[in-house]
Amino acid sequence: MTKKMAFVGAGSMAESILSGILASGFLAKEDILVTNKSDFERLEHLERQYQIQYVEDKQETVTDARIVLLAVKPYDMETAIASIRDYLNTDQLLISVAAGVSTDTISEMLGREIPVIRAMPNTSAAAGESATAVTRGRLATEEHLHTALELFRTIGTATEVAEEDMHTVTAIAGSGPAYVYYLVEVMEEAAVAAGLDKQTAHELLIQTIAGAGEMLKSSGLDPAQLRKNITSPGGTTQAGLEALDEGEFQKTVMGCVETARERSIELGKK
Repeated sequence: MTKKMAFVGAGSMAESILSGILASGFLAKEDILVTNKSDFERLEHLERQYQIQYVEDKQETVTDARIVLLAVKPYDMETAIASIRDYLNTDQLLISVAAGVSTDTISEMLGREIPVIRAMPNTSAAAGESATAVTRGRLATEEHLHTALELFRTIGTATEVAEEDMHTVTAIAGSGPAYVYYLVEVMEEAAVAAGLDKQTAHELLIQTIAGAGEMLKSSGLDPAQLRKNITSPGGTTQAGLEALDEGEFQKTVMGCVETARERSIELGKK
C-alpha cells in the first residue's frame, strides 16, 4: 500500500488540513487525492490552489490510500461512508473530523473491521496553529494513534482525549476560533464607534490577540493570574472587567460552550 492519503469531503475543514499538511511537507501533493459528493467546482478550486488531484470515482480515490480522511458534515456521514465502504480494507486507517459522530457509530456504518480514529481540529490548521483532539476506536492500535497524532501535529498541536470528552472539545477547540473572531469583531466595532479608524483598530486587535495567546503559551501562568497582572485597582482594565461582569460575561461564555456541546451531542444522535 502506498502512503497516499484520500480526502472524502472538500469543504473548509478539508482545505485547512490539506494546506497545513502540504506546507509542513508531511505528504507530497502527488500523494493526495480528494473527492466529494458532487461539488466539482470546489474540487477544481483545490486542484488549482494546491496542485493536488481530484477524482470523481470513489473507488479510485480510496482503494490504495493508507489513510482515508472523512471531512464531511455529520448529517452527510452515512452517505459518505456508503459511497466508499466497499472499496476499503482492514489495512487502512479511517480518520473522521465530523463533529459529534462517535467511533462506534462510524464502525457500525462501515460494517467492517476497519480501524477508526476520530479527530477534532479547527480551522487554524490552515495557519499551522490548530488545537486538535484525537480519540481512537476499539480497533485502532497505538501505531494508528501515533500516525494520527503525527499527521495533526503538522498543523498545530494534537492531544489524545477520552471519547466521552470529545463533545466538550468540539465546543471549546473546534468552535473556539469563531468565538475569538466574534470578540474581535465586537471590540473593533467599539473602537470605531469611539472614533478610532477601522484599519488601526484592526491591526491593534490582531496583535493584542496574538500577544495574549503567546503569553498564555509561554509564560507558564494561568489565565486568571495573567488577568490579575494587568488589572490595577481603580484602573481602566478593572473598569472594563467590571462592565463585563455586569453583563454576566462568565455566564454567557459558559452558556455558549454548553450549548455548543449539547449541539455536538445532538448531531451524534442524528
